[in-house]
Amino acid sequence: MAASTVTKKGSGEASRKWGNDSMWWSVFAIVCIAAAATRFYKVTEPDHVCWDETHFGKMGSWYINRTFFFDVHPPLGKMLIALSGYMTGYNGTFPFEKPGDKYEDTNYVGMRAFCTFLGACIIPFGFLTVWEMTRSLTASSYAAAFLVCDVGMLTLTQYILLDPILLFFIMASAYGIMKFNSFKNRAFSTQWWFWLSFTGVMLACSLCVKFVGMFIVMWIGLHTISELWIILGDLSKPFMYTVKHFAARVVCLIVLPAIIYALFFYIHLKVLYKSGLGDGYFSSEFQSKLEGNSLYNASMPRELAFGAVITLKNHRTGGGYLHSHWHLYPEGVGARQQQITTYTHKDNNNKWIVRRYKEDAPVENDIEGIEFVKHGMLVRLTHEATGRNLHSHREQAPITKKHLQVTGYGESGEGDANDVWIILAEGGKEGDVITTVTSKLLFIHYLQRCMLTTTGKQLPAWASEQQEVTCSPNLRNKNGIWNVEDNFFPKLPNVSFEVYAPSFFERFLESHAVMLQANAGLKPKEGETTSQPWQWPINYKGQFFSGSNYRVYLLGNPIIWWANLVCLAVFAVIFFINSVRYQRGYQDPPHIQEIKTSSLDSCVWLSIGWALHYIPFWGMGRVLYFHHYFPALLFSSMLTGFQ
Repeated sequence: MAASTVTKKGSGEASRKWGNDSMWWSVFAIVCIAAAATRFYKVTEPDHVCWDETHFGKMGSWYINRTFFFDVHPPLGKMLIALSGYMTGYNGTFPFEKPGDKYEDTNYVGMRAFCTFLGACIIPFGFLTVWEMTRSLTASSYAAAFLVCDVGMLTLTQYILLDPILLFFIMASAYGIMKFNSFKNRAFSTQWWFWLSFTGVMLACSLCVKFVGMFIVMWIGLHTISELWIILGDLSKPFMYTVKHFAARVVCLIVLPAIIYALFFYIHLKVLYKSGLGDGYFSSEFQSKLEGNSLYNASMPRELAFGAVITLKNHRTGGGYLHSHWHLYPEGVGARQQQITTYTHKDNNNKWIVRRYKEDAPVENDIEGIEFVKHGMLVRLTHEATGRNLHSHREQAPITKKHLQVTGYGESGEGDANDVWIILAEGGKEGDVITTVTSKLLFIHYLQRCMLTTTGKQLPAWASEQQEVTCSPNLRNKNGIWNVEDNFFPKLPNVSFEVYAPSFFERFLESHAVMLQANAGLKPKEGETTSQPWQWPINYKGQFFSGSNYRVYLLGNPIIWWANLVCLAVFAVIFFINSVRYQRGYQDPPHIQEIKTSSLDSCVWLSIGWALHYIPFWGMGRVLYFHHYFPALLFSSMLTGFQ
């Protein structure tokens, strides 16, 4: 009888467990189907370039063609777009010139479908993350429903963009750390190690798509510190147990992601070995590794001589070439003389002739008929294309008013005394010959006693948005360092410059310096739609993805977005009230207290996730767009699912 009773009882428990499991799998299947159906519906429309597809589709083409380029974001997202295009038959020939260009016979669907697939995966990950935090099918379902029904999230994840890739890795990271925590009672088991390593890999991928991925790294870092603090407080375990946990997290959440992150950059620099439009953002040494660049296996004179035609590269991170063109400064901007700028692309207008400060000055021939340019000499730089000299005078620079204006002046190399510059090599002494690439040069104006420099500030449309060049009264200005990159002088023998090619580690560091500086300096283009952080949570203003006959506009579902705001506020109130009650000594029954503590902890971490992905944008000086809010939206939508 007892055996019979036990059997029946066991059968009942098994039946209820199977019922619960089948319900869970049914709901999860509905979530996956809804995500796929809504995201892949009409994924091929419109059949023209939409918004930033013009950038990331073009970059995918450059990967396929092995052509080097510069972008403000790390490489993984673009590499995955290129790989998806290559695997689905795209040959890398479509120009992606501007939004609205018809794809026609171009095989673009593979790249769109890949980004859409990752965008669809965000929703099941959201469901699973909330499930791991709450074990509540209702909360998980609500969180998934909010993500499914938000038309903003749908729109952002249907095109050839970095955002669906970034959001995928952010959600995978969040799920990974929550799944890892579910094995905390089985520490150092195979599953424990797997999910900790999985989280580390997803963190590396998040950061290697966009630097915004740093916020999910910070979130998981704070969560990890909190967990380690709890482990340290468990007096039933020896101190070395905490040390082992700490070491495991260092290996899997710091060392492993760092290795993977560097590996992606290694692949990026190996794949893009041909010279392209992005060369000019990088140093002369960096460019010497790019096949087709004038510095690749370079052979040119080692020394600089009068009469040589040269290009000058600024040492400022991401600095361009000293440049001029026929255009004059507009009325009201200093003297109405020829514009001098820096330009980040190689161009014939970057070429200058090095001339003696006056033609009848005594000649010091180092070799028969050749006079080398030496540290401390007076020189003129004549623009080869226009014949005007590099010139400065007592006029304000166009943007940096404390600096003096630099212009092109004179005719056919004939000008005045304000064209004379003292050339100095950093660390040089009298008699030292200026050398190509390796000499770090300063140009001091002979009369005004100011230094030729670039401020890095973007000039208006009248200068084609190139960068400002000025003469700085600060003779220690760090942006006043230049080097000779190209040196054309047939009277001197050429030597190989391969010995100056940098290592991978040096190129890795320079890539980051250029990206970070370019990110900080991003400014809106004329007529571009931008937004401010206060506008994002209230869904105030979206972004145009496509105009013409097929209009696509990125805007969130107001019901969901405003509900998220309400729930954030409600949670803040609940958390405050609960904290006051706890401080005043009120106690709930143990089973209720356990549920409340678990729920509040989960909500706190989701709130922190929202804040980390939103609040930092208030302090950023770069141009901002509506789509920057969507990582924060993931966390606020999951939080709303709780309530």
